[in-house]
Amino acid sequence: MWRLRRAAVACEVCQSLVKHSSGIKGSLPLQKLHLVSRSIYHSHHPTLKLQRPQFRTSFHQFSSLANLPLRKLKLSPMKYGYQPRRHFWPARLAARLLKLRYLILGSAVGGGYTAKKTFDQWKDLIPDLSDYKWIVPDIVWEIDEYIDLEKIRKALPNSDDLAKLTPDFDKIVESLSLLKDFFTTGHKLVSEVIGASDLLLLLGSPGETAFRATDHGSESDKHYRKVTDKEKIDQLQEELLHTQLKYQRILERLEKENKELRKLVLQKDDKGIHQRKLKKSLIDMYSEVLDVLSDYDASYNTQDHLPRVVVVGDQSAGKTSVLEMIAQARIFPRGSGEMMTRSPVKVTLSEGPHHVALFKDSSREFDLTKEEDLAALRHEIELRMRKNVKEGCTVSPETISLNVKGPGLQRMVLVDLPGVINTVTSGMAPDTKETIFSISKAYMQNPNAIILCIQDGSVDAERSIVTDLVSQMDPHGRRTIFVLTKVDLAEKNVASPSRIQQIIEGKLFPMKALGYFAVVTGKGNSSESIEAIREYEEEFFQNSKLLKTSMLKAHQVTTRNLSLAVSDCFWKMVRESVEQQADSFKATRFNLETEWKNNYPRLRELDRNELFEKAKNEILDEVISLSQVTPKHWEEILQQSLWERVSTHVIENIYLPAAQTMNSGTFNTTVDIKLKQWTDKQLPNKAVEVAWETLQEEFSRFMTEPKGKEHDDIFDKLKEAVKEESIKRHKWNDFAEDSLRVIQHNALEDRSISDKQQWDAAIYFMEEALQARLKDTENAIENMIGPDWKKRWLYWKNRTQEQFVHNETKNELEKMLKCNEEHPAYLASDEITTVRKNLESRGVEVDPSLIKDTWHQVYRRHFLKTALNHCNLCRRGFYYYQRHFVDSELECNDVVLFWRIQRMLAITANTLRQQLTNTEVRRLEKNVKEVLEDFAEDGEKKVKLLTGKRVQLAEDLKKVREIQEKLDAFIEALHQEK
Repeated sequence: MWRLRRAAVACEVCQSLVKHSSGIKGSLPLQKLHLVSRSIYHSHHPTLKLQRPQFRTSFHQFSSLANLPLRKLKLSPMKYGYQPRRHFWPARLAARLLKLRYLILGSAVGGGYTAKKTFDQWKDLIPDLSDYKWIVPDIVWEIDEYIDLEKIRKALPNSDDLAKLTPDFDKIVESLSLLKDFFTTGHKLVSEVIGASDLLLLLGSPGETAFRATDHGSESDKHYRKVTDKEKIDQLQEELLHTQLKYQRILERLEKENKELRKLVLQKDDKGIHQRKLKKSLIDMYSEVLDVLSDYDASYNTQDHLPRVVVVGDQSAGKTSVLEMIAQARIFPRGSGEMMTRSPVKVTLSEGPHHVALFKDSSREFDLTKEEDLAALRHEIELRMRKNVKEGCTVSPETISLNVKGPGLQRMVLVDLPGVINTVTSGMAPDTKETIFSISKAYMQNPNAIILCIQDGSVDAERSIVTDLVSQMDPHGRRTIFVLTKVDLAEKNVASPSRIQQIIEGKLFPMKALGYFAVVTGKGNSSESIEAIREYEEEFFQNSKLLKTSMLKAHQVTTRNLSLAVSDCFWKMVRESVEQQADSFKATRFNLETEWKNNYPRLRELDRNELFEKAKNEILDEVISLSQVTPKHWEEILQQSLWERVSTHVIENIYLPAAQTMNSGTFNTTVDIKLKQWTDKQLPNKAVEVAWETLQEEFSRFMTEPKGKEHDDIFDKLKEAVKEESIKRHKWNDFAEDSLRVIQHNALEDRSISDKQQWDAAIYFMEEALQARLKDTENAIENMIGPDWKKRWLYWKNRTQEQFVHNETKNELEKMLKCNEEHPAYLASDEITTVRKNLESRGVEVDPSLIKDTWHQVYRRHFLKTALNHCNLCRRGFYYYQRHFVDSELECNDVVLFWRIQRMLAITANTLRQQLTNTEVRRLEKNVKEVLEDFAEDGEKKVKLLTGKRVQLAEDLKKVREIQEKLDAFIEALHQEK
């Protein structure tokens, strides 16, 4: 508007000068005069060929004058003539002022169009903020209630007002005709008024508006004009870039202010200032669905098609750095060239009042604004990765779930995968490369997964591996976003900048993508803060030739724009696919419920955790049943078990050696010495072992015995594992042996049998022990000599040659015993020689060692039979015992020995029973509880011990129902947000 006013003022000044000038002296060459001046001097000059050009289409399209009615020009008749000597400086001055006027007018119109076109371009570059309307306070949308916008619009000038400011061509012609009155020469000048369309021509390329005068001058003028046009284009591009960066800074400032306001609002909600209950955010609900799905389907098969952003790239390409820039915190372990990402990390970004991070299975919050918490978080992630990696492997498919909250974070779910490698280096498992490929393919096969392909811009594009992998998974590029990292190094090292443009546009790779982005992730210093990296990135792109030469567009650079684009793509994919996934899980649930009804119609649907709780209660009930065992039962089984353990030692090492003595005094002395040695060294330990084994047997009996119809064999493996682990952890009290040793020693020293009943009990105990030993001896002899004649005839069995030799030797030794029934326990050498010669005389070759072995069993049987006969004689010997066998040939010291052993067994059993019921059963119950608690926390253990079709079906039902419920809640919240 002001330019139009200045043009009008200039026109009036021109008219006044023409009216008041009386004469002009001076001379000026025609070639140096302006176009209008030359036309005034002579219209038929040989070097001047003026033609009236047609109106350009660009004028009608873009100029505001195109809509105004053109007035009909009235040309005044002029007389022709030429007077070279006269000086007409007023005419030249008027012509120059007229030129200035039209140039000002053209500049005003062209500048207006240029401003409009530039504004439209800037408007297209600004991201769509319609999804962020909720961030702007409601007062902005209600501003029309406070300000009358219609009144302001009416106050602005309309097209008619603007038309009044355009030049009046009739007045221009009249002003030019007045100039001839001041010329007194005989020469007549012919002047022709050139219309505005003859003077104003559009300059520049499409998308750019400027006006220039038509001049068919020399070649030097054309060259000058071309140079000027190029400078104008460069200047406009420079201004456009600065304006874009200016708007970018304004947007960043507004976003920062908005982030602070959101933080204050969320903090107020946290403190409970508002009475409304703060609901769980959409992204948190969606992340929970993915967590349940990862537990339900760890292999991510076709059932899991929910979107997630999968971050893939070559090793050390900058994947982790890009994620950290999006999360606005350095949360991942770092290493120079070393593989740091050893298992997938699922990062859920959501908005919150404080910048914190926490794991799915932990309640600890890491404050991401504190360096010590960041270091602790990185250390924890590294520990979890190493824990997931099994022995002999380098990477693991198990996912680590991490939630990151903070003001201004874009809501999405990203999965950082191990970097793709080309060569397996030392220290890696041989299958590391294949494992990484399989993990990456498993995530990228999801048709709704967004693939964030990270490519290192500082290395040759031909060395990239991940682009081939991504192009296989997404050949049409419908869900791939390509990101070129380290662009600062690329611009510095790459000789041809157009190569970067080819990489960004995907011309160097076979892969296609939805969008291409270029980012800078720092200067390579691991101690750089996120804010410093962002400032460096913005400063680099502000001065980068990639933007100045239009190789990159403003919306294709910086991690901020990348984050916005990925978030938009993620939520678009979620809205398009989540309902289809919900329908799929509804069908799966119906199929599983039908299968359960058909196979287990009368059983309740108990998943693995519920079954474990049921088994846990049964096991604890069975442990409590141990305390209900009667003392009599404990003592009987303890006494019997202890005697079975020590009977061999008592018979072989105590009774038999003592019975070989010649008199009762020597017998008692030998027995006392051997009992003392036995008590000091072996007996207490044997007794504790017996008690511990008895407790195990009783515990196992209660755990394994069937409970009738209520018995569920699905718990058998779990009960067995609990029993073994509890027994392994249980340790008997060490002080029990010392106290037991004293008790046993005192019991064995007592020889006084108080009544006939105890005497008879000792004889009965002795008879049972000797008969059992005799039976074992008979079996040993039978195995040695083979079947007797009756079995040979009835069962058609024959003796071997060795058995025949043993039989002949046995017969020879029995003849010797019949001759001397009081023969000592050992054979003399001459007796061995006699037996061998007697056998040789009958044609039986025998070895002396065989004679000794046979003698041991033969004499043992003879001794036991003699002892049993003596035991029968001692049944009536209690009277003589009370008189200490005075005046009696009967000596029953062996009965007293067995009474001492029997009493020791009874006292030991009683002592062990008390220790069992008072201490050990309770300690065992405590161990069982600890084992059950450990098993409850170990998911792998439960999966291993609770198996079967019924368990798996119930587990699938529970997971599918949980997933469906969470999906339905998420879809409902998603619709409410719309």
